[in-house]
Amino acid sequence: MRRGADRPGGPRYREGAIVDTDGQPAPERSHCLVTGASGYIGGRLVPELLTAGHRVRCLARSPGTLRDHPWAPDVETVRGDVTDAGSLDAALRGIDVAYYLVHALGTGAGFEETDRRAALLFAGRAHAAGVRRIVYLGGLTPRGIPEASLSPHLRSRAEVGRIFLDGPVPATVLRAAVVIGSGSASFEMLRYLTERLPLMVTPSWVRTRTQPIGVRDVLRYLTGSAAMPAGVNRAFDIGGPDVLTYREMMFRYAEVAGLRRRIIVPVPMLTPRLSSHWVGLVTPVPASLARPLTESLRHEVVCHEHDIARYVPDPPGRPLPFDEALALALRRVREAQVATRWSSAAVPGAPSDPLPTDPDWAGGSLYENEQRVTVDASRQSLWRVIEGIGGDNGWYSFPLAWAVRGWLDRFVGGVGLRRGRRDAERLRVGDSLDFWRVEEIEPGHLLRLRAEMRLPGLAWLELSAETDDEGRTRYRQRALFHPRGLAGHAYWWSVSPFHAVVFGGMARNITRAAARGTSARRDAPGTGRVRAPRGPDGVGR
Repeated sequence: MRRGADRPGGPRYREGAIVDTDGQPAPERSHCLVTGASGYIGGRLVPELLTAGHRVRCLARSPGTLRDHPWAPDVETVRGDVTDAGSLDAALRGIDVAYYLVHALGTGAGFEETDRRAALLFAGRAHAAGVRRIVYLGGLTPRGIPEASLSPHLRSRAEVGRIFLDGPVPATVLRAAVVIGSGSASFEMLRYLTERLPLMVTPSWVRTRTQPIGVRDVLRYLTGSAAMPAGVNRAFDIGGPDVLTYREMMFRYAEVAGLRRRIIVPVPMLTPRLSSHWVGLVTPVPASLARPLTESLRHEVVCHEHDIARYVPDPPGRPLPFDEALALALRRVREAQVATRWSSAAVPGAPSDPLPTDPDWAGGSLYENEQRVTVDASRQSLWRVIEGIGGDNGWYSFPLAWAVRGWLDRFVGGVGLRRGRRDAERLRVGDSLDFWRVEEIEPGHLLRLRAEMRLPGLAWLELSAETDDEGRTRYRQRALFHPRGLAGHAYWWSVSPFHAVVFGGMARNITRAAARGTSARRDAPGTGRVRAPRGPDGVGR
């Protein structure tokens, strides 16, 4: 197992014993299950648990999405889902502490029922497996407000927490409001709204008080909960030391980021639904995710106790003040050290069908556009361009067509092009890449992307660097589409007249960039990039 001896704030290893940074013996090692390990919090919790000396198993619907994480060799991964009893039994076998970090938000109108059934099943199977504790991260709820009046998002989070607390396994339910960290949805909303709009007309919820918390402190509380005494079965409010309105948070962000003071004019007529579209228009966070976040800001959510400190003591200077959490998140973005993003988890309802050319694929129509170009460059040069595609580097052809396709996708509730990249130069399986997701990557050879835009079918894009029989570098590009019904066939034929321009131009410009030995970031005009606006920190989308 990797050791975290030189990690700031992590445990030190002395003479084979794990010792906390304050010199006290660390908690007993446990065997932990992490559900939602492909998500924003789960993907960061796993290395923290490993650093603390725990054994970790991950439950994932698509284990391949965890393959390229730095911690992947140190964990066991089980394929399955929290709604499937069989896979839960396999995942929970021999587990001491089970982390429940999943929810069905965004899967449709029945997501509350899905969350309810999954939590009940998880609690029952955990009891049967002899799990000694369930740890759940939920949402901070307002006091004195009837649960029926809460947003569906908060109401479901509260219900799941109550299911675990009423269940047969002792539970720790951590309730947090706005989580501030590089790549979190809340941070991205705050960042883009403040950077892009020096003058903004805002919804009235910007006056609502909330208690933000840095992601480092969330992870510290989650990790520490593994050692909670057996008799503890309760919820804990967790938050930072600052209670702020969203308006104050935007002012504070502008100050930390070195921006001029923003002018903010709240108006009452922007409902949560309308404001979610406003957020989706200005930020990379789509309206489908922005809506539950904005709905949660209708009511004041502040901590009413800090009892968690009895069991997970706060070291000096913690929890982090809001300004310090912001500065840390901004530094991580500038240094391209964003471990996970809000888009790390797959889009709810995204297909998991195999590539149509896989041996076990079950027939059906398949449309294909293929481009092959000989490149006057090494495979390494070509691969650098391939791996750097998307995000701020763009898609190398017909920028207007890509931009329009992204806007259309957002208009119908999709993710659009604004998700960008987690890292400007390196990709890993499971990364979101604009409105694609990395399905497979063979370094130096193959990048396969699966479409997550709204489509009447399934789509893939493959980019390959190859060497032919004569030793020349060849670029191969395939766009594949498996239509769903008549609408799918109509869609393909309606866009096929543009393929020569879009896909042909893409192949030409990628190979030209490789021949020049440059990435899109340094290319001269004419490569067909879609440049994202840059913030004052010099970081684009």
